[in-house]
Amino acid sequence: MKTNLLFTFIFALVFSISHAQSTKYLSMRWKDVATKMPEAWYGTEEAKAVGENVLLNQKEIGGWEKNKEYHQPLSDSEKAEIKSNKAAVGATFDNGATITELRFLAKVYGHNPDSRYKEAFEKGLNYIFVSQYDNGGWPQFFPIRGGKGDYSMRITYNDDAMVNTLKFLREIYSGNQAYSALKLDQNLIAQAQKSFNSGIDCILKTQILVKGSPTVWCAQHDEKTLAPAKARSYELPSFSGSESVRIVQLLMELENPSQEVINAVDGAINWFENHKIEDIKLETEINTEGKKNRIVVSDPNAEALWARFYDLETGKPFFCDRDGIKKNSLAEIGYERRNGYSWYTNAPEKLLKEYPDWKKKVEQN
Repeated sequence: MKTNLLFTFIFALVFSISHAQSTKYLSMRWKDVATKMPEAWYGTEEAKAVGENVLLNQKEIGGWEKNKEYHQPLSDSEKAEIKSNKAAVGATFDNGATITELRFLAKVYGHNPDSRYKEAFEKGLNYIFVSQYDNGGWPQFFPIRGGKGDYSMRITYNDDAMVNTLKFLREIYSGNQAYSALKLDQNLIAQAQKSFNSGIDCILKTQILVKGSPTVWCAQHDEKTLAPAKARSYELPSFSGSESVRIVQLLMELENPSQEVINAVDGAINWFENHKIEDIKLETEINTEGKKNRIVVSDPNAEALWARFYDLETGKPFFCDRDGIKKNSLAEIGYERRNGYSWYTNAPEKLLKEYPDWKKKVEQN
């Protein structure tokens, strides 16, 4: 009897651990489930179930919506609603959408060669091609949502949307093993490289010039004039101390960069050097209402920071509330935007450290 009880206990314990491990993905974020699970997981029944959700949620145009937890189980009513909205506007590159789902499909197809995964992947890849402007840029949403002038139609560097798309395209045409199982048609691969090259050309054309010298970029640019453009009410045309970082890193990753690319990087690095903010740091205090509140304090030993927005005329940092009025300090804007948005970054510091080695390398070639 004791032996049977012991066996039953061990079996229950093993089952419990196994079940907990197999369902762990349900408590994770979608972007981590999509690309950061152990490789063997993408061949499991759980991954196949998630794959069904991803296939179901793909829009007729080929892309996916943002901020959706595609790995969570769906009810029959939810599935019916998704099917009825497949033609609705909603596909986007914002917050990693579409690119994340495509990377997931490539992973599950590598373990489960279901032709539907490949068809969906190719459809998504064509979505990238068809949504690209003739000038090489991409809007945030496609088809364009809202009316004429909606900021989602702007060429979007915000939240690294365009950079993420370009990095994905480079993976496609450079023979990245993550996509080898798909055995993509050579025409698609060639189109990926053409699309990438056009995107780099757009980056060079949209770089803001000051007295003829290249500087950095705005978070979004007009899709026709290529000029810095406004997005949300508190995201005014500006020099971007944040989004410009990933753009420069992408340019520095190019093999055999042209002189135009080298000039673009040199100009951006010079701008970052001249616009660092020293002797301050961000801290969080508890205000009189017992809420956490972000403040700027003096600190002569603080690491350098950069503002997210710099004025296009004065070159000075500015901050903005939902009223669209520029302010000179973080303390001048309301509590909600002050604490609900990233107004400073230290990301350029890493870029400045990488630059000397990059410069030496290109000078030797």
